[in-house]
Amino acid sequence: MKRRTFLGGAMAVAVVGQGSRASAQQPPIKIGMSMAQTGGLAGGGKASQLGIEVWRDDINAKGGLLGRKVELIVYDDKSSASETPAIYAKLVDVDKVDLLFAPYATVPTAPLMPFVKQRGLLLMGNFSFQVNSKVGHDMWFNNAPWGPADSWASSFLDLGQKAGGKNMALLAADQEFAQNLALTARDVAKQRNLPVVFDQSYPPNTVEFASIIRALKAAKPDIVYVASYPPDSAGILRAVNEIGIGDDVKIFGGGMVGLQFAAVMSNLGSLLNGVVNYNTWLPEPSMYFDGTKEFFEKYTKRAVEAKVDPLGYYLAPFGYAMGQMIEAAVNSTKSLDQKGIAKYLRENELKTITGPITFAADGERKETATLQAQFRGVKDKDIEQFRSSGRQVILFPEKLKTGALISPFEAARK
Repeated sequence: MKRRTFLGGAMAVAVVGQGSRASAQQPPIKIGMSMAQTGGLAGGGKASQLGIEVWRDDINAKGGLLGRKVELIVYDDKSSASETPAIYAKLVDVDKVDLLFAPYATVPTAPLMPFVKQRGLLLMGNFSFQVNSKVGHDMWFNNAPWGPADSWASSFLDLGQKAGGKNMALLAADQEFAQNLALTARDVAKQRNLPVVFDQSYPPNTVEFASIIRALKAAKPDIVYVASYPPDSAGILRAVNEIGIGDDVKIFGGGMVGLQFAAVMSNLGSLLNGVVNYNTWLPEPSMYFDGTKEFFEKYTKRAVEAKVDPLGYYLAPFGYAMGQMIEAAVNSTKSLDQKGIAKYLRENELKTITGPITFAADGERKETATLQAQFRGVKDKDIEQFRSSGRQVILFPEKLKTGALISPFEAARK
């Protein structure tokens, strides 16, 4: 919080006519947020922030919002939940921002929910999972494509059961996001009378997964649902490569964080083959909407210069989409009234570079757009391969589907 970063575009210097002079003298619209610029979430946080910055520059090039430039005020939350409450209180009470964007991820966002509800503030969510489920704030809108809480597990288990899976194993990190995924997976399995033959959580600092994978393999599951964080995801796949997982497994993956990021994918290479995992945006023909291609052209150039994730698929376009939603609401209501903006977001379909978005009462998507995709034909040490279609074939949702599941998992790996 010691450093304040001003990221707003410069005010126009050429002013023509009295109306233009009045417009130029208006203060900028300030959007405040924290973002993980250091710590474990920094890789994602920086990509998300760059996506928002591209939107900021685009909207300012068009004249801003309500004739005023947009300025971003950003503090580093160091990937820590203990930092965010004080940061957001400062943004509201000292910086006097007009609107709030949430930090990246579940853990730094969760402590903010009581604060924004108590203050009656709009909060645009940024890839957290179910942080509003207990708070029930009616001015929360998540940019992530998750949809209903059970849709993530349901889509993965659907694929596994259609491939002949009769039971499942569950492996999850002992952290909030992964445990939320595991909880919904257990609930869905119970509803379907799908036996869980292996269910284990592991400490966040686990680095050796060989013994866990041996125990999982011995349980002979048909479906293996994994909810892990980036270092764990890499360790788990290396253990699977070393030990194998058994010929019974029809599908493996589901909720592995990290397999969406360029550095992790490049590092793991061919170890990814056969894994079916969630994602949010992929360079498949079904995923391009108005402005998508142009966004990635801008993002890629700036990401190389900023040494940020060069692909940016997972988070960056949704940062841009968050700005687009605010842009649509402000332009339509012709106001910065937060209740009015929230009403507009709740009642209208919003067109973004990630596709159309409509919100349910809880501020999550009415319909899930979370992808389940299978890695195929991945080679070692080649990041450029991921810019082409076919390396991650979309299996779900149906309207975005680009291929069918290859099963069983061991065959898909080869």
